[in-house]
Amino acid sequence: MRPDGDEPATWRARTGRLRTEAGIAQAPVWLVRAEPRDRASLTLVCFPYAGGGASVFRRWSEYLPAEVEVAAVQAPGREQRLLERAFRELNPLLREIVSQLAPALTQPFAFFGHSLGALLAYEVAHALRGHAEPRCLFVSGCRAPHLPPSGDPIHGLPDRSFINELRRLGGTPGDVLDHDEMMQLLLPSLRADIAISETYVHRSRSRLTCPIVAFGGVDDPDVPPMALAGWRGHTLGTFTFQLFPGDHFFLHESRTELLGAMSEVLEPLLPSAVQTDVVRRAAT
Repeated sequence: MRPDGDEPATWRARTGRLRTEAGIAQAPVWLVRAEPRDRASLTLVCFPYAGGGASVFRRWSEYLPAEVEVAAVQAPGREQRLLERAFRELNPLLREIVSQLAPALTQPFAFFGHSLGALLAYEVAHALRGHAEPRCLFVSGCRAPHLPPSGDPIHGLPDRSFINELRRLGGTPGDVLDHDEMMQLLLPSLRADIAISETYVHRSRSRLTCPIVAFGGVDDPDVPPMALAGWRGHTLGTFTFQLFPGDHFFLHESRTELLGAMSEVLEPLLPSAVQTDVVRRAAT
């Protein structure tokens, strides 16, 4: 529900309108690469939480291996796509994301998603199985998909009650919540995202084969450790989970620790590391 957190003023400036060149509006960009890396051998595709955009992951490259390029999904209704209508239903959004990602994933990739983003990453991983599976699925701040949501739904509440719930949940800066004009711009996409999350229905199917790594905040009341542990049943591969200091939005306050843990998982999965391991095994 908030951007990176380091430069809220800069983020606000980015949300005004779609950028244009020579007076011609650019085509919508679904996959944003904050720091393109020509020598990258693995793409980490990141899915933001409800109301979040690609800027959440703007500085992640600084903490990850040099062979990893960070790319973030930018759906309508976010940041430079703020004026586009946000999706309110899961299936149309999934179809669009898959159609955009499939041709773009030309090298090994991994997925990371936080909260709603974790559900999207999980569903996209299933939808792409005929194309390729991620080397790893990182799910963060999200109950296992077969578990019911905690608490009562809020996406249909009146504006003031809805904003109060956002304040309780945290993640949205107070100065944004208190800015009536800005909230009128942001409310449609926030409601749409939360509606998708709250109306999500898990479909039973064959398990993924990629590793799943789950992360959570020690003080997250809505995603306790047992709810994270439930992800174990959704892969035939390995499963681990780890808790970090913080609440539901621990990925901001514990960013360094989180990305350090992700780096430890990603490094052995890089093509160069896999090749080295194959050579070593052949030599023995």
